[in-house]
This record gives sequence, structure tokens and C-alpha cells, in this order.
Amino acid sequence: MILTVTLNTALDLTYGVPELVPHASHRVSDMSERPGGKGLNVARVLSALGHETAVTGFAGGSTGTVLRELLAGPPQDADTKTGNGATPAAAPITDALVTVAGNTRRTIAVVDRATGDTTQLNEPGPLVTADEWTALLGRYEELLTAADAVALCGSLPPGIHVGAYAELVRLARTAGVPVLLDTSGEPLRRGIAARPDLIKPNADELAQLTGSREPLRATRDARRRGAHGVVASLGPDGMLAVTPDGVWQASPPAKVLGNPTGAGDSAVAGLLSGLVEGLSWPDRLRRAVALSTATVLSPTAGDFDRAAYEELLPRVGIEEHTTAA
Repeated sequence: MILTVTLNTALDLTYGVPELVPHASHRVSDMSERPGGKGLNVARVLSALGHETAVTGFAGGSTGTVLRELLAGPPQDADTKTGNGATPAAAPITDALVTVAGNTRRTIAVVDRATGDTTQLNEPGPLVTADEWTALLGRYEELLTAADAVALCGSLPPGIHVGAYAELVRLARTAGVPVLLDTSGEPLRRGIAARPDLIKPNADELAQLTGSREPLRATRDARRRGAHGVVASLGPDGMLAVTPDGVWQASPPAKVLGNPTGAGDSAVAGLLSGLVEGLSWPDRLRRAVALSTATVLSPTAGDFDRAAYEELLPRVGIEEHTTAA
């Protein structure tokens, strides 16, 4: 079982409009709603790949109720069909969310269908109390006993201390469970000092952490700060991995246009699934880049296009750097 932690879950709403024009009214051409927050996005992709997954974090209020109902319902991922139209059976996602008094946030993605550009609006999330945080810690430690790997994903809701991810990293390491951290800002800075097995910043998060925008230099600097391995998302340029086993860059076969929402979460799912399957680093990176690119090509935020993924996977380029990590 792979465990994902989303402290700031969300109900993701995606609105498609023919063209987004500032200061104008718009008619929505299509819309979708689904459980969201980075870790829930990761879990949905893992499920589609056939991995049993459990999700924990916080959910509350009327929005949290809708989120949990959608999480318990049948898969809605029309874009995860294979090229011959057959949809592979999704593995179960176990709801291990902790109920809070506050209302789960919403995120709204407005997709301009003319250009593929996306405008994102993210609410802050509910205020989490000390007792609710204690309940989460207890649930998390129970879940670690059955976990093969854990992903700690996303922002912190109000009320959670900035060192929360560092605390969760230490608990996973004590339990002997490989842990991936995907957050930003001060929570990342504190979390990396607890020595996670892997972090997955994007270029902006990496620059904020290290002060450098040169990818290889910044990625190596991030690893020296405590992470055993660092995989940096470089947008259309793919991913750069600096690990104890070597340094690789993986690139998609071509740049694509589309909705990037959830692309980084799909990459996390690719890295985690590759880890528990015992894949080599180059194969993990191929999967992560192919999934990320296939997510950009999906019309619904946070889904991936299965046919595109299968077509892209063998075409992802891998370059090994000969210099030491």
C-alpha cells in the first residue's frame, strides 16, 4: 500500500470557457468536480496504475462531505482509457482522512479552451486545531505500519505549525518507510532538514530554496541540505534527478500545450510507483515524465490521458550526467 498525505485537501472545480477575457462575463462550456489537493491527485493516478493507496489528511464541513462522497464513488477518469477503449481496473483508494470542524477549501481552475491556458484560484483551507493535529498524527502512525512508501504533499492549512512536514518525515523514517516530500517555502526548508528520501520541487520552488536558477547546481545544493535524492520538475524541459546512484535528466519527446494542473502530482505518482516496483532510476523518470506530459494533454485537471501516456513512455529521452552527484 502507498500512503499519501494531504494536509490541505480541496474540492477541485474545473471550468472550461471558449475564451477567457478579463473584465468580462463568461458562459462555462464544461465543468468537473473531484477530490483534490496534491496527495489526492497522486493517489488517483496511483490507483489508475493499479496500486492500492490510502489517503489521509483533513476534511471537514459541507465541502469535505462532497469530497469524501466523490472519493468513495466510482472512478470518473474518462481520459485514462487505453488506446483500444478498454479501461483498466483501478486499485482501491482507502479514505483515512481525519474529520475537522472547519470547511474544506475549494480550488477553481478556469481553462481557456482557445489557448489551453489555465487560471487558478486557491482558497486557504480550514483552521486546524491542536487536537485535530494530534488525531492526524495518531492516524498517520497507524497507517505507516502497512505502507510501502509515503508521499507528503502540498500546502499547510491554517493552524498547522511550519515544521509539520519535518515531524511527519521523522515518523516515516523511524518506521522505516521511504518518504517523498513535495511542498514549498519554509515547510520544504524545515522538512528537508529531516532527511526525506526524496523531494520533488519545481524550478521556482528549487530557486526559492537554494537561491539558484541553474538546475544542476540548485538540485545538488538541495541534496546537500538533507534530502537523499532530489528530482526537480523543469516544466516542458522534463525532470532532473540527483540521487545517490547518479544524475539523470529525462525529457519529453516534444513540448505540448494543455492544462498543467496536476502534472507535478502525476510525476510524484510515477516516482513512487517506480520505487515500490523496484524500477531503475531511468525507468522511474521515464514513467514520471510520460505521466506528467499525459496529464497536460488531458482536458480535465488532474487526470492523465492513458493512450498518450502509453505512446509517450518509450519515447522519453534519458541523459546520464557523468559528473558525481
